[in-house]
Amino acid sequence: MEEMTAGTTTYRFAGFELDAAERTLRHGDTSVALAPRVFDTLRMLVENGGKILSKERMLAEVWEGSFVEENNLAQNISLLRKLLGEKSGSKFIETVPKFGYRFVAEVERNDTDIETSITEHVTARVRVQEAIYEPSPEMLSDAVPAELPPAPKPETHYVQNGDVNIAYQVVGSGDLDIVFVMGWVSHLEYFWEEPHFAAFLNRLASFSRLILFDKRGTGLSDRVPLAELPTLEQRMEDVHAVMDAVGSERAVLIGISEGGPMCSLFAATYPDRTAALVMIGTYAKRIRDDDYPWGVSAEDRDKFFDLMRRDWGKPVGVEERAPSLAKDEAFYQLSATYLRMRASPGAAVALTKMNAEIDVRNVLPSVRVPTLVIHRKGDLCLKVEEGRFVASKIPGSQYLELDGIDHLPFVGNQDEILDPIEEFLAGVREPDEVDRVLATVLSIKMKAPNADALQQAQAHIRRQLELFKGNEVSVDENGVLATFDGPARAIRCASAISSSADRLAVKLKTGLHTGECDYSRQTYSGYAVELAQKIADASSPGNMLVSRTVKDLVAGSGLAFEELGMRSFKGIEGEWRLFTVVH
Repeated sequence: MEEMTAGTTTYRFAGFELDAAERTLRHGDTSVALAPRVFDTLRMLVENGGKILSKERMLAEVWEGSFVEENNLAQNISLLRKLLGEKSGSKFIETVPKFGYRFVAEVERNDTDIETSITEHVTARVRVQEAIYEPSPEMLSDAVPAELPPAPKPETHYVQNGDVNIAYQVVGSGDLDIVFVMGWVSHLEYFWEEPHFAAFLNRLASFSRLILFDKRGTGLSDRVPLAELPTLEQRMEDVHAVMDAVGSERAVLIGISEGGPMCSLFAATYPDRTAALVMIGTYAKRIRDDDYPWGVSAEDRDKFFDLMRRDWGKPVGVEERAPSLAKDEAFYQLSATYLRMRASPGAAVALTKMNAEIDVRNVLPSVRVPTLVIHRKGDLCLKVEEGRFVASKIPGSQYLELDGIDHLPFVGNQDEILDPIEEFLAGVREPDEVDRVLATVLSIKMKAPNADALQQAQAHIRRQLELFKGNEVSVDENGVLATFDGPARAIRCASAISSSADRLAVKLKTGLHTGECDYSRQTYSGYAVELAQKIADASSPGNMLVSRTVKDLVAGSGLAFEELGMRSFKGIEGEWRLFTVVH
């Protein structure tokens, strides 16, 4: 009763009234139910309105005497933002990167002595006793004592994309969707076995609806033949399938390491479904060349392939990916188990070989969504120059360079990565109308021996475009112009069209290029369209020519090419390296 002798203090802000002594929060006539430590978090923020509170101080005072992680505080902050209604546009709690939080709503404080407040005190007591409610699991997300068992893993679901089942999980219930794309290989349920990784994901889920998935051929998704491991194009289709399964129309993509190139390709191809793009420890090209001197040499990559074949089952690569924990025995052993569960030795080698062929340098300038690139200066796996390069090629991107030597973002100082992500995503707004997209343009010049052959060829072309999910721009007596979301599908469609044309004695000259197109009312135009048409003109009857951009994006597809050399075209700036598709 000592608190009562000094009177009672209430705080009013944006229609809410918080009574510190009675531990109640009301909005108008409605009582808002809060778990004890969620209330203490709010009270501390409100009592210090306008001041920055460090995370260390808040953890010490709200969870006095308990051992907890910062994620507990982040979950409380996220819950308070939802309960206070930040989604409706009001701003209550501001994240101060690398430090803590600040209550920014205007607060009115009322101090009343005990004599004048006794009636209100009794009334408040009655109200509290009458406020019978059953808190939701989210409201009970207070700190869990260390001796209690860990929270259960999220439920794993499946969605079918073609003949392959893709495993996915959904964590959190925020208004912002995040699709998390792990690099190399993954295993959904083993994400949660490693405490650092679990804390990282829980923090993301504290301010979002977090969507996780295993790429086909790895983890809990269907195993596929080594010759059918997913290309970038198929990985994009799997992301689409998972987003559709959970009802996500638009999401933030967070790509880790090798997940970055796929996410950048997705953002450029589907800007209407990408709210923002975050890439951590990523790259544009894996193998070194004169224009990209930071990649690994082909010889070093071959040595790594040999290491995987020999030592898969051990924590291969842990010294590069997580050097600060490489000597931690528990982490070391868990990493070994994690790799074994994620993929077979053959799949791991095949995926790594496929990733070595990735080159998205020509894609990056077509990314038009808000983008944040994060890289640690001492990353031993991917050099910091690679992160700088990626950011420099994406118009308007933000780049954050951090101290540290770990490649994995959940190893080392997580908050240095997570705080800026949360702040960056807080500013994501509704998208502008999409008028430019990345697409693979197929141009075919056609010459038919007669009207009947032409009519039959056009009918077959339209069937193939539908089968391969192409967008018809025009089909007439002069040829075909169509666009595709992926280059491998465009090449296979062109090959099917060519086969039927041979039977009808129709001569075709085919050209393909992947680039940024002007897009309006289902019509595609611009530089990429013009270049594809020029490449078709340069082709010979029965041959298919593609730009280097097309070749670089079909890693793992099984398609083969022969280099034709450099070509320049009238009215098209620069020179282009062309390749013939080997049928």
